[in-house]
Amino acid sequence: MLIFVSCLVIFVYGMLSSLLGTIIPGLSDSLHLTNSEVGYIGLAQGLGLAGMSVVAGALMDRKGKKMGVVAGLCATIAGLLLLAQAGSIVTVAIAMFILGCGGSIVIVGANAITSEVGDKRRAAALNFLNIFSGLGGLVTPFVAGNLLGARPGRTAIFGAIATAIVLGVAVFTPIPNSQHLREVNADTRTTIFRSPALYLLSAVTLLYTACEFGVWNWLPKFLVTTGMSRATALNILSLGFACGLLFGRIAATSLLWRISPFIVATTCSVAMIGTTYLVLHSMSPVMTWAAVFLAGVTMAPVFPTTIAIVGKLFKQQSATAIGFAITCGFSGLMISSPVIGRLSGSDPAGVRNGLLLLPVLAFTISIIFFCSRKLLQREEEASVATI
Repeated sequence: MLIFVSCLVIFVYGMLSSLLGTIIPGLSDSLHLTNSEVGYIGLAQGLGLAGMSVVAGALMDRKGKKMGVVAGLCATIAGLLLLAQAGSIVTVAIAMFILGCGGSIVIVGANAITSEVGDKRRAAALNFLNIFSGLGGLVTPFVAGNLLGARPGRTAIFGAIATAIVLGVAVFTPIPNSQHLREVNADTRTTIFRSPALYLLSAVTLLYTACEFGVWNWLPKFLVTTGMSRATALNILSLGFACGLLFGRIAATSLLWRISPFIVATTCSVAMIGTTYLVLHSMSPVMTWAAVFLAGVTMAPVFPTTIAIVGKLFKQQSATAIGFAITCGFSGLMISSPVIGRLSGSDPAGVRNGLLLLPVLAFTISIIFFCSRKLLQREEEASVATI
């Protein structure tokens, strides 16, 4: 039942992941937003995600995960209701900040609950969990583009209703504290932050999140500038990228029973370089869909598998370590959206120039994995020795 609740909660996070990219074409028309202003809205979301995740993991290590999950879902509903009524860029930014705060707590809680499974199953379980993140990412643009007329207000109301249903399930489901939950002294708390492995893995989550949210937030706008309709662009985001994430994590769940999480993450990060670059070439809608789908497949295992490695190396304070890694990940969103907006310039067609950042980020991730293999092996051995 706990895995079921975690899947529903991460589904909400997936809906939030694709929300901004889904509503930006409509908001750009109604509020006459420039590329830079879109970047600042993404920055507001990133500030909420990163700022709240600083304390979310440590709080749940001490007080339990149910309180965090419920609080995160409530904040999400509040942000969506505000977004549904937003009539200015300031209101939109505030709503996205609140949604960032809620989404941050939600994803830390869901990953921390699932990370309690045994070492051999952790990476597979986290990839299975994040299948529902991809499913949520698929639902928002698909429903908005095909059933809600791609209207931002209607999309926000739909999200609020779906989140309220998940909240009802979470409230009435017992979520026990971790069997390792206990008061942790300052020395133990400091130890995990002395590990270079934590910072390297957190750098991976930073760069990966910048890359993934670069696709979520900017792909529909980029596709519209190539001449596609708004509905077609949203369908490519949902049936292409989100489906790719979904398929990639299903495949990774099976592969990780037989292959090292490090090998899976490294291989996928290398493949990301080519697929993210391919997406930026002007092609027919069918070919664009195929390229976006492949990008989703190659990106899918990187984040949950990296989080699984963090959970494996830092067992005593898994929520704190995972929360820190996710905080760094959301910092990537804070960086990528404004940078892509700046690189895109004032010309709507300049979005492609900004999105060239994506293959650069993928290349950097692969370099980190290649250079940190021996260090991670030593950290794993040290972690086993302390149990």
